[in-house]
Amino acid sequence: KRIFHSNRWSSQAASPTSARSSGHSEMQTTSLSSAPSSRPPSAPPPPPPHVAFPSLRRRDLLLLSASPLPLALSPAAASARGLFRMPPPGLANRYFLVRAGESVYEGQGLLRTNPVAKTSVDSGLSPAGRRQAARAALELRRLGACEDDCWIWPSITQRAYQAAEIIAAANSINRSKIVPEYSFLDARGLGAYEGKRLEALPEVYAADNISSDIKPPPTYDGTPNESVADVFVRVTQLMSILETQYSGDTVVIVSPDSDNLSILQAGLIGLDLRRHDSLFFQPGEVRAVDPASIPEYKQPASSVFKCTNPPSCK
Repeated sequence: KRIFHSNRWSSQAASPTSARSSGHSEMQTTSLSSAPSSRPPSAPPPPPPHVAFPSLRRRDLLLLSASPLPLALSPAAASARGLFRMPPPGLANRYFLVRAGESVYEGQGLLRTNPVAKTSVDSGLSPAGRRQAARAALELRRLGACEDDCWIWPSITQRAYQAAEIIAAANSINRSKIVPEYSFLDARGLGAYEGKRLEALPEVYAADNISSDIKPPPTYDGTPNESVADVFVRVTQLMSILETQYSGDTVVIVSPDSDNLSILQAGLIGLDLRRHDSLFFQPGEVRAVDPASIPEYKQPASSVFKCTNPPSCK
């Protein structure tokens, strides 16, 4: 009994010791884990250094704006061209205006302006039209238009392109210099006058004399009915392309009709667009563009047509 009680007592006595040991270990682990790091916390980054900017006075700003630096950064004249205006302050190229020779339709005395027919055989040059185109080519050679090479811009209309080929051959110009224009040089659409006799054309010009916005009567076969203002937009777009694409070159513009050229020339010299018919081009006629010259028909001022902002007159 004494031994049993002694062992029991011994085991009971040992338990508190081991419990204390285990409790001490847990406390030590907890205290180690919860103890703060001995490493000092990182210091915040230093504030950025203060940069003192010199104070600018109004006089300094004015002097800065007057310095030549902005002039040095301005684009060259060739790259600073804006939207083409009529009349232009100047031209970057030399231009010649040519009306193609007579077409087969015109030889029959008919008006044909529907763009659907512009590449048909009957829209090509008649025998008389070929002779007129040949004379135009010789006139360009006499004027020295293509002495130093030139670009030929014809309408894709059959007679205009055929005239361009004759001009190129007579002036020893490579065919690669012929650039067909697909829309801006189409013959003026005359609407209900399509298929009528050429003698009806003065009726169209009588309406043009009243207002550049009057359109010929419409028709239902797809023929456009264009006012002078409509054609003016087209030829202005053409000149904008040419003045942007070329510089210091010679360009020969070949149109299938007169109205494209007379309206273009009126715009270039600042003539009232309502009077464009006074610049009528005969088949095969050639004119050099000289915007610096004022034709005789512009002086004195007309007593019939009043306009303060030619060629934009209503």
